[in-house]
Amino acid sequence: MAYIGNKPANKAVVASDLDPAVITGQTALAVAPADTDEFLISDAGTLKRIDASLVGGGGITMVDQFTLTSDHSGDAVITSNLARSSHTGFGRIGTGMSESSGIFTFPSTGIYLVIPKVTFRTDSNGDRTMTLYVDVTTNNSSYTGVDATSSGDQNSSSATNNTSSGFCFVDVTDTSNVKVRFRTESIDANIEGESSYNMTTFTFIRLGDT
Repeated sequence: MAYIGNKPANKAVVASDLDPAVITGQTALAVAPADTDEFLISDAGTLKRIDASLVGGGGITMVDQFTLTSDHSGDAVITSNLARSSHTGFGRIGTGMSESSGIFTFPSTGIYLVIPKVTFRTDSNGDRTMTLYVDVTTNNSSYTGVDATSSGDQNSSSATNNTSSGFCFVDVTDTSNVKVRFRTESIDANIEGESSYNMTTFTFIRLGDT
């Protein structure tokens, strides 16, 4: 290789050799880094590159909510009439959840907060206590109920509506195997659904890394 003027010294590049314009002279990134964008870091004195997705301090990266769009009855997993909330002002963070036949799949690994909010309608007679369970699988096969949200026992003999909420934490170590569903038990009348506003909803928030 030919040189104009003095040949550069054959030595390692040190901090004093770098001009700030090496960075400031580049085109500015005007949005948050993508997960696959890379940084250069010193790991105990060894230079390494790291993806932006692994850099901490990013805060909550996923919030999503689904709603039950019409009534559900009977003792069964809720497998239909589920849609992402679309009420005025609704917004989500990140890719969001995927849902198929009532099975919810997480978009990435992490610790998630799952919040069911259920509006129960009891009948004028019969069983007065109704329950919704959050079922979790860690092998994409067998499910275990980990959270129960109940209507409680009503003293009145009249039909009545009441709302109950619950929450649980799910450690999603593998998005192919760790999933959730929602199951009802002892339903005497209905769980209320509504397409134009929230009645029964299922909220998911990614809190941090697993």
